[in-house]
Amino acid sequence: MSNRVAWHELSKLSAEERKTLLTRTEDDLTHFLENVAPIIEAVRKEGDVALARFARMFDKAQVEPDAIAATEEDFDAAFKALDPEMIETLEFCADNIRRFHEAQRPEEMWMKEIRPGVLVGERATPIDSVALYSPRGKGTFPSMTLMTAIPAVVAGVPMPIVLTPPGPDGRVDAATLVAARIAGVKHVYKAGGGQAVAAAAYGTDTVPRCAKFEGPGSPWIAAAKRLLQGQIASRLPAGPTESIVLADETADPEIAALDLLVEAEHGSDSSNFFVTWSRDVAEKVRDALPKYWAEMSAERVRYSSDVLGGTSGGIVLADTPEAAFAFVNDYAPEHLQILSKTPFEYLSRVRNASEILLGEYAAGSMANYAMGPNAVLPTSGMARAHSPLGVHDFMKTSSIGHVTAQGYAEFAPHTLRFARYEGFDAHGNAVTKLRNNHVEKGE
Repeated sequence: MSNRVAWHELSKLSAEERKTLLTRTEDDLTHFLENVAPIIEAVRKEGDVALARFARMFDKAQVEPDAIAATEEDFDAAFKALDPEMIETLEFCADNIRRFHEAQRPEEMWMKEIRPGVLVGERATPIDSVALYSPRGKGTFPSMTLMTAIPAVVAGVPMPIVLTPPGPDGRVDAATLVAARIAGVKHVYKAGGGQAVAAAAYGTDTVPRCAKFEGPGSPWIAAAKRLLQGQIASRLPAGPTESIVLADETADPEIAALDLLVEAEHGSDSSNFFVTWSRDVAEKVRDALPKYWAEMSAERVRYSSDVLGGTSGGIVLADTPEAAFAFVNDYAPEHLQILSKTPFEYLSRVRNASEILLGEYAAGSMANYAMGPNAVLPTSGMARAHSPLGVHDFMKTSSIGHVTAQGYAEFAPHTLRFARYEGFDAHGNAVTKLRNNHVEKGE
């Protein structure tokens, strides 16, 4: 295993080399799209039988078709099995996440009189049913259960469910069950990967059909969501993790090296860069990494060294602050951490980033678990146009309009003129004497 850290000097890169640095592992889903299609079709036709078969095939878990749902006994056993201190931590983090998302919840309805007698507005209501995905590929992630379930519950979704792969024992991870219950979700089902998306899209005898699917996942999840976009909504592109740690000349290289490894240890498909215009800081960060690798398991060292040693990670040295921020905005990272004695000074320079953490105390891991803002974030450069998961993802709005006789009198002539210009007879008729006579009679 090599712990070499890749070194990229922006001013020396060709256009093609720079483009390579911006590429994510999920950018090409061709392989996954081809292979997930038969999985989706099997779930559509066979339902729970297919889910049980894929659990045995992909998760090496013995799951029977009649045991897809976690039972009340499973929830009770999870609370007994989990360390009380871990339950306390889940409750602490859940409280912070809930406070953030309660502040984010929109008002139920607003109305505004835009002209005399014409009132318009919006009414926000929860989506009827949502499927929330909690991955289990390279570990277990009860944090993702909290991050997806809490905003759904705060939004008022009547039927939120959690989908998560079973472990080798055929059971759901205990902390995931506890997190679901703390968040306020009663129903958890054993299904992972593309088959989980298909189960939520079509429904099975056990898994209810849902209107929306949200949560982070592998390229298999991303591919299934793309193929099933006509069956189930899913706004957020949340794939393999990615981050940029940006530092100026005042940053502590030891902290920078420590934080650079946070997202890099997720897996070899992660993308993680340290960006700076200070060569001195960059060299010290590179030199500091081995001491922190010595404090990590062999598996996590392998993942992070794979990432930091290739074109999906490493050190990016810019000639100027302007060039550094241009790279950040082109990359549009999932996670951005700014290390500086004056981090707020740089905030206005960031246009594209899903999450922005400021200062040496704002560790990325703290944001992932406990700070409150959602850690399910758009990846693959989608921060250019997408926002973090939140309450708004589990609600939809209806436009409201009300017109009085006074408002009608002013708006009708303009409406009629537009309708005639576009050639729509019924549109025009609706605001002529054909309506006026009936309205006047009614009054």
